[in-house]
Amino acid sequence: MGKPTPVPVPMEALLAAGLPEGEGWQFEPKWDGFRCLARRDEDEVTLTSKSGKPLGRYFPDVVETLRALKDKHFLLDGELIIPVGDALSFDALQLRLHPAESRVRKLAAEHPAELMLFDAIELGGKDLRAEPLAKRRQSLETFFAQNKAQGIDLSPVTHDRRKAVKWLERSGGALDGVIAKRTELEYRSGERAMVKVKQQRTADCVVGGFRYAEKKKVVGSFLLGLYDEKGLLNHVGFTSAIPASERPQLTKDLEALIEPPGFTGNAPGGPSRWNTERTARWEPLKPELVVEVRYDQITNGRFRHGTSIVRWRSDKDPKQCTYEQLAPELRPSQLKELFGT
Repeated sequence: MGKPTPVPVPMEALLAAGLPEGEGWQFEPKWDGFRCLARRDEDEVTLTSKSGKPLGRYFPDVVETLRALKDKHFLLDGELIIPVGDALSFDALQLRLHPAESRVRKLAAEHPAELMLFDAIELGGKDLRAEPLAKRRQSLETFFAQNKAQGIDLSPVTHDRRKAVKWLERSGGALDGVIAKRTELEYRSGERAMVKVKQQRTADCVVGGFRYAEKKKVVGSFLLGLYDEKGLLNHVGFTSAIPASERPQLTKDLEALIEPPGFTGNAPGGPSRWNTERTARWEPLKPELVVEVRYDQITNGRFRHGTSIVRWRSDKDPKQCTYEQLAPELRPSQLKELFGT
């Protein structure tokens, strides 16, 4: 067995507004996790992130699982995921990125991570990157059948666009969208040679506060809130997609509404190792302004990523801005449907 090649840069995807049509497409769920290239060479196992950083120390459970497989030489493309309760938890993944090994081990014991496989780059010492996706998928299915283990999953695929559309419609929990790949295409390391489509949704939110920009005393971002069943306004995310030309006047308008507490439920800027001194500072507002925002993903009742502004809703009563607008997270029964079980 020759010396393994360096871990390549993974193939990436180009964001598109809709799923492609026509023949020759393979569709896969876009999983809500950490992209990972998993390599094993005898007893040496490495997990590498999309940016090239090592992940093995944060996921010792996955490393141990891969080291115990029958095959001893492989390089696989996949996604690290953590099932928690009745959904996949991105928060649990982030908690794994902890400097203390004892803490990582404790978290791994509480909520073991899994590796969702969707491509094979090397198997048995053979480089498969020049092979078309259709052949790589066959090789991956054979590998999976011969190396079944708890914590190793094979992502489902379909060539039926209608089925892929249904996956896209239910995305927002365990799924982050749908990936489309050409079946005849080789593995193009570092290229945006796939297509990804995310379900874009909108919600009307109360502007419960704002943060100033880092270098200038104008509004930098809006802090968004939704009311729960108890009538408490909870912080659910932010948007910083504010046109520069509008920031001076918006700042004056917002400053006129500054009044504690802003959020009466969960508030931004709480204790967190992710917060800096600057990001913890925010200005509370009277709950009078409503803005419609576009979002793509919900985790534990919060917008995962920054949102974009659609329009102001002066016609909307802030009390109407509730969690009922948000798409439900994917339940385990729906996950089972994806795997045909």
